[in-house]
Amino acid sequence: QVQLVESGGGLVQPGGSLRLSCTASENIFSAYTMGWYRQASGKQRVVVATIHSSGSTSYTDSARGRFTISRDNAKNTVYLQMHSLRPEDTAVYYCNANADIPDSTNTWPSYWGQGTQVTVSS
Repeated sequence: QVQLVESGGGLVQPGGSLRLSCTASENIFSAYTMGWYRQASGKQRVVVATIHSSGSTSYTDSARGRFTISRDNAKNTVYLQMHSLRPEDTAVYYCNANADIPDSTNTWPSYWGQGTQVTVSS
């Protein structure tokens, strides 16, 4: 069972920056797509950015140009650098790991972190 632990959330003023971290308990980046999702109060959880095992990245329109997803394989850690934060970025941010290939039982493991709160407010 892979454990994902997020950190780095907090309160920031509009226009400010934060860097979220997600550390995995195992070295999984070569076989998993790592993603950052967020869930605002009363809304569904939605994807923000992903990084494939190949290293390719993708972003939602709201994140592109302001957020950067990256990973440090040696530290088993994925980051989400966020700039120009807006009040509408306020949410609980979750780290996710989705297998890119099935395991020995032909299932596609997926793991979630516990989430970290980001609040953008003056």
